[in-house]
Amino acid sequence: MANIHLAEKPATVTAGVVPEPVAEGERNGRTLEERLRWFPPNTHITVRGLDKRFGAEVIYDKFDLNIPRGKITSIFGPNGCGKSTLVNIISGLIPYEGGQILFDGKTLDETRIGYVFQNYREALFPWMRAVDNIHYPLKLMGVPAKERKRRVDALIESFDVPIDFSSYPYQLSGGQMQTICIMRALVVEPEVLFLDEPFSALDYEMSLLMRDRVQRIFQERGTTMVIVSHDLEDAVWLSDYVLLLTRKPTRIAEFVEYDAPRPRTDDTVSDAKFIRVKKRCLDIFLKEAALR
Repeated sequence: MANIHLAEKPATVTAGVVPEPVAEGERNGRTLEERLRWFPPNTHITVRGLDKRFGAEVIYDKFDLNIPRGKITSIFGPNGCGKSTLVNIISGLIPYEGGQILFDGKTLDETRIGYVFQNYREALFPWMRAVDNIHYPLKLMGVPAKERKRRVDALIESFDVPIDFSSYPYQLSGGQMQTICIMRALVVEPEVLFLDEPFSALDYEMSLLMRDRVQRIFQERGTTMVIVSHDLEDAVWLSDYVLLLTRKPTRIAEFVEYDAPRPRTDDTVSDAKFIRVKKRCLDIFLKEAALR
């Protein structure tokens, strides 16, 4: 994983009070309340002054973002605007040139995260059985075999899905493989779960099933989730907030709230509030994508 780059202080703060620049040792000596005071209450992920370039191309320039705790936030925007790049930076998969990223005032190294990749076929180890794929991150963490088995068994029981966990990935359907990927990400009990276009490689029927399954996981666990989506209906249906991005250099076009009660159902898409929020998101997207 990439190292987290810590700036001396946030580049731009939209809420709260900016503390005086401090050395790393001083920061660690502060109380949690003091360390959290420069971003809004109930913020889980804080991005300040993010700079990211690919060669001469500027993707993010002094980019700021607050992602709320215990909510599902979907990221949506024009093709190539840096949706997956943003998630990959925050989760430590790719480096960045400058800025600060904190999780509840902690660095990535101090935070447990889970990540569900877009291409489930390449994300699973083909030489491992499904159950061994789920075990893998716990084994990597050095969790004893007996405790690993207890955690994995409990997770499998909570999912209650018709999967032969002794099968190898090539013996499973696309939906079953993506379910294994989600279970592998959840077995570490992450504070934040990232999902990069988790339904894009699935057919429509399986997408609806997996969408509902992700919602159920969220209701049961309350884990902060950040989802990259290329489907506006999925983005609104699943989310508490839809983060709409502009073209590069990428800025926040709007952060749209959708506070419909859960569980959401197939009927949700015909609800007046859903239609209104989706239309608002679509109008912003079309404007930013220069399609209108």
